[in-house]
Amino acid sequence: MKISENTSISMPMKNMLAIIAGVAMGVFAYTEVTSRLTSLETSRELFQADLLKKSEQKPTDQEQFMLIESLFGDVEKLTENQEQNMTNKVNIEFLKTQLEKALSDIEELKDKVRQNGNSY
Repeated sequence: MKISENTSISMPMKNMLAIIAGVAMGVFAYTEVTSRLTSLETSRELFQADLLKKSEQKPTDQEQFMLIESLFGDVEKLTENQEQNMTNKVNIEFLKTQLEKALSDIEELKDKVRQNGNSY
């Protein structure tokens, strides 16, 4: 078989149109896939740039963080104070009952002294 520029190939027109249509669809699919990849890469880059931009601390952010830390320390002190006040309340209640008992005992002793007729 000799192939040269003058060699002719006979092919039905239907097959030739199918080959051309297949090549056209392949080229179209390739361009759509590359376009979609480019779009996704661009959106990813923009997302990362926005994320980095938002992660940078500005002076107002630093000030807010310092205020939050200060408030946290104040809350800890208030919590400690509140716990001390709760134990103080228990102690006060205990002392109150002891004082009431002591006063009633003193009254009983006074009554006994008065009954014996020895008033001072």
